[in-house]
Amino acid sequence: MDTLNNFIAEFASFVWGLPLIILLIGGGFYLLVISKFLPFRFLVHAVQVLRGKYDDPNDPGEITHFQALATALAATVGLGNIAGVAVAIAIGGPGAIFWMWVSAVIGMATKFFTCTLAVMYRGKDSEGKIQGGPMYFIVEGLGKKWKPLAVFFSIAALVGCLPVFQVNQLIQALNVIVLNPNGVETGLGTNLLLGCILVALTSVVIFGGLSRISKVVGRLVPAMVLLYFTSVILILVVNMEQLPQYFSMIFTDAFAADNYKGDSFLGGMLGGLIILGIRRGAFSNEAGIGTSPMAHGAAKTNEPVREGLVAMLGPAIDTLVVCTLTALAILVTGVWQSTDNNGVSLTAAAFDQALPFFGNYLLMICIAIFSISSLFSYSYYGTKCLSFLLGADKGHYYNYFYIISILLGATTSLSMMINLIDGFFALMAIPTMISTLILAPRVLKEAKAYFARMKIRSGEETN
Repeated sequence: MDTLNNFIAEFASFVWGLPLIILLIGGGFYLLVISKFLPFRFLVHAVQVLRGKYDDPNDPGEITHFQALATALAATVGLGNIAGVAVAIAIGGPGAIFWMWVSAVIGMATKFFTCTLAVMYRGKDSEGKIQGGPMYFIVEGLGKKWKPLAVFFSIAALVGCLPVFQVNQLIQALNVIVLNPNGVETGLGTNLLLGCILVALTSVVIFGGLSRISKVVGRLVPAMVLLYFTSVILILVVNMEQLPQYFSMIFTDAFAADNYKGDSFLGGMLGGLIILGIRRGAFSNEAGIGTSPMAHGAAKTNEPVREGLVAMLGPAIDTLVVCTLTALAILVTGVWQSTDNNGVSLTAAAFDQALPFFGNYLLMICIAIFSISSLFSYSYYGTKCLSFLLGADKGHYYNYFYIISILLGATTSLSMMINLIDGFFALMAIPTMISTLILAPRVLKEAKAYFARMKIRSGEETN
C-alpha cells in the first residue's frame, strides 16, 4: 500500500508540473485579459440571470440556471472548502490562501469561457438528447478530427469524478467528531459499515438521474452555505482580536513562504507554495478542469453567454467566500500551529476550540451536507463521460463503479485519495484548456453580439 501511495503521489506531482501551471493559470489570465475583465464588469447582470429574470421554460435543456449552478456548486462547494483548505494551511501556512485567491479570480474568466462553450456547442448523445461539456464542445466546436482529445478528457474524468476524497473525509469527520469522543472504537470495520450506509443513501438519489440530483442539491446548497457561513462568522467574532493579524499574514506569507513545509518547486519554497495554492484552488473551484461545463451545458437557455455569466459566479462563491471563511477560522484559533491534525480534523479542532460543546457537531452537519451533495453531483459527470465514450444506453453503468468506489474512499488514506484526484484533475484540465483557448475568439464574438442585443453595458442594464 505504501508503494502504491508513493506512486500516486509522484504521478500527481509530475502532472502538476510547470507546463500545466502555465496552461491553467497562464491560460486563464490570458482569457481574463482578452475579455477585458468581463467577469467583473457584468456581475450585476450575472446575478439577475441567476435569479431567473430571463428564464424561459421552453428553452432547450434539462434544468434552470439556478439548478445548473447549484449542481456545479454542490460538487465544488464541498469538502475541498473544509478539508482542502485545511490541507493547504497545514502544508503551506497562511500564504497558501493568497494563491488560492489568485486561482479563483483567474478561474472566474476560465469558467465564463468554458461554460459559454458548453452551451454554444452542445451535442447530442446516442439517444438524441442534448448534452454539454468539454467532450462535446471539443467535437462540435473543433471538429471530428479533435475527438481523441475529447476521449482523453472523458477517460480521465471517469477517475477524476470518483467521490473517494469526499467519502474519505466524511468518514474521518464521523470518527473524530462523533464516534471516538463517545467511546466507539473505529477502524476498518466501522469505516466499511459507514461506507455501506453512504452507498445506500447515494444510490437512492443518483439512480434517479439529473432531474432528481438537481432538485435535491438545489435545496441543499443554499442551506449548507448559509449554515456554514453563520458558523464561521461566530468563530471569527469570538476571535476578533486575532483577525487583522492573520488576514495580513495571508498576504505577507504568500511571498515569504515562511510557514511552507512541502517540496520546493523550480528550486524554491515560494514556487512550491504557489503550486500548492493553485492545486488546492483548482480542487476547490474546478475552474479549467471541465466538470462544471457538464452541469451548465444542461441548463435551459438559448443564450450561451448567460450560462457563462452564471457559471463564473462559482469560483467567487466557492473560493473567495467559503474557502476564505474556513481559512480564517483555522488561522485565528491557532490550531494550525498547535496540532498535527490535517484535513477535516484540523477544521474540527478550530470549531471545537472556538465553539466548545456544540461547534464540532455544527461542523459535522455542514460536512455531511457538503460531502453528500458532492456525492450526488459527481456521479452525473461520470455518467455523462461514459455515455460519450460508449453510448447513452451504457452511461448508467458508471453509477455501479461509482458506488463501489465509495467503499474504496472509506477505507484508504487521505494522502492517497487527494493525490489520486489531483492527478486526474490535472489530466482533465489539459484538453479542457487547450480547446477553450482555441475557441476563445468565438466566445468573445458571441458575447459582443449578446450584450449589444440586450443593450447591456458594464455594471448596468439599460433594457
